[in-house]
Amino acid sequence: MFKRILRIFIIVLVLALLVVVVGGIVGFNFLRDNGIKQYFASMKPPAATVSTTIAKPSAWTPGVEAIGTVKAVRGVDLTVETTGIVKDILFHANQKVADNAVLLQLDDAVERADLDAQKAQAALDQTSLARAIELTRRGVGSDSTLDTARAAASASASQVTKLQAVLDQKQLTAPFGGTVGIPKIDVGQYLAPGTAVVTLQDLDTMRVDFTVPEQQLALLKIGQTIRLGFGGEDRPFAGAIRGIDPKIDSSSRLVNIRAEVANPDGKLTPGQFVQVRVELPEEQNVLTLPQTALTTSLYGDYIFVVQPAKPAETAPAAKPEEKPAAPAADKSADAKPADTKPADAMKPAADAAKPAADAAKPTDKAADGAKPAAEGDKPALVLSQVFVKPGRRNQGMVEIVEGLKAGDEVVTAGQNRLFNGMSVVVDNTIDPTKSANKQADQQ
Repeated sequence: MFKRILRIFIIVLVLALLVVVVGGIVGFNFLRDNGIKQYFASMKPPAATVSTTIAKPSAWTPGVEAIGTVKAVRGVDLTVETTGIVKDILFHANQKVADNAVLLQLDDAVERADLDAQKAQAALDQTSLARAIELTRRGVGSDSTLDTARAAASASASQVTKLQAVLDQKQLTAPFGGTVGIPKIDVGQYLAPGTAVVTLQDLDTMRVDFTVPEQQLALLKIGQTIRLGFGGEDRPFAGAIRGIDPKIDSSSRLVNIRAEVANPDGKLTPGQFVQVRVELPEEQNVLTLPQTALTTSLYGDYIFVVQPAKPAETAPAAKPEEKPAAPAADKSADAKPADTKPADAMKPAADAAKPAADAAKPTDKAADGAKPAAEGDKPALVLSQVFVKPGRRNQGMVEIVEGLKAGDEVVTAGQNRLFNGMSVVVDNTIDPTKSANKQADQQ
């Protein structure tokens, strides 16, 4: 009987110990998880660094965007007019030639011999004409003989002119000054009429052909300024509209436009693809932002506006600094026993004063931490996500039609991982609207 009771007692004791151990483990895990949740719930993420700009009305130059092709104002592929064998090539690739410069010489030995023979015959006919005139003046010559001699002299002179023209066709000359391309023929090659020899382009002035929709035709007129470039927002070349086609293409509903652009440095090449912008009259009081400030999402276009934090948002930060003062007040209040000696009563008061002094230290630190904010007048800043309606774009700027007002401080760089209500720090030492090379040159 005693052994049975002892066995039951041991079993109950083991079960009790097991319950205590399991309960302790479960309670510890529960308290740990609850503490972690409270820690992360009360923890605020660090302030992100962003660049900002102040939205203000400014001048805006609207424009019409188009894609164009560059051509030379004077450009032609030179060909020969007659048959012959290439005797000499008098140019090389990319050479600048003058007007009427000889570029190609064909074999002209036969034509030159015929010309010399005809010149001799023309000289003889001219002598016969002079003799007939003299005989007629003396009265010994007939008028018919004089007419025959005059006709023969005229025919011989005309034949000389004809042979000279045939001889000139054996030379290929530049119709205007410009730059020649790569020769397409070789010495000794037989050429037929119409064979292309080389291209000649006058690169000092270029023309740009482009098209615009018929809806924008009313915005264009002769003499308007255009700017063009090879890509991006940089358009270093300037020109003017010289022609507007009076007919709209019925199939594409586009209008052909032609402009002329100076090309003193030769950076524009015929056949080149360019982006064209026709500048329209300037507008005033237009709210614009750098395009880097605008973010596009499935829900619309939005920006982040920097605003001072409200007092309610900054109040929780002061609570940990005020907590140590409460125990000091309680200890100082409880440290006055009624039936103690004066000397003994001083000790608890002195001991109670220490926690009060220690409790005052965090408050002093908080005051020290508040000095930079007070000295720089820089309150805590938070973000506000604002949906806007963008409009026209030009040279890295975008027009904001709705959702933005003048004076708003808008984030222009550092939008990655930002969210509404997030704390931020403004750093405008880098301008995202300029390239790194330009900012390095300014510094």
